[in-house]
Amino acid sequence: MPLHTVKAYGDELNQLTAEVARMGGLAEAQVADAVDSVARRDIALARAVVDRDTRLDAMHRDIERKAIRLIALRQPVASDLRRTLASMKLAVDLERTGDLAKNIAKRGLILAEGEPMPPLTRSIERMGKLVSMRLRDVLDAYAAAEIDRAIAVWNTDDEVDEHYNALFRELLTYMMGDPRTITAGTHLLFMAKNLERIGDHATNIAETIYYEITGQEFIGERPRWSPDTAEAASEPLSPV
Repeated sequence: MPLHTVKAYGDELNQLTAEVARMGGLAEAQVADAVDSVARRDIALARAVVDRDTRLDAMHRDIERKAIRLIALRQPVASDLRRTLASMKLAVDLERTGDLAKNIAKRGLILAEGEPMPPLTRSIERMGKLVSMRLRDVLDAYAAAEIDRAIAVWNTDDEVDEHYNALFRELLTYMMGDPRTITAGTHLLFMAKNLERIGDHATNIAETIYYEITGQEFIGERPRWSPDTAEAASEPLSPV
């Protein structure tokens, strides 16, 4: 393969990774802003989150098109193919994360029309910060290709579930004690579920990073990474 062709191929792969990272940054901002709009009852910010979702959709389509084109024209193998497939899978998770953030913002617009519920709103804010941190950590792991950081995010998935379960019980207690809070409490329940699902997408991203680097799926017990695993993943005959 001519040198200029090799360079162009490498540039295309690097550009694909960079675009996924940019999409990740936007998705991360969407989640943080959606939660912030609820906590501050900020109608303008909530509307901005809803409007920005179309940009994430467009980035998802663009990454998918470029990845398919790269596969068709360059026929990547081994680690290059995994890298290309990973970009497509990550774009899907990030697009869905954006949809969930948009849903939170939409419900925030409805809540802003009613009476404030500071204790419950603070609970949503705490869970939102936890989920935003996990999303940021896993995206940093992707940008740096650090498998141990990705696994650390995957191993803390239970923490998000515990927050969701505690918040679920708290909301039910409020609604049972005061029927006037049922409507607002229901919207907050959906927000909490959306945050829990965003946490699941962060876990999916961690699994994709693991696959991209090692060539192995997450099957059975939680993976235990070692330098030998990473070295094996760099071999030409690594599993796709």
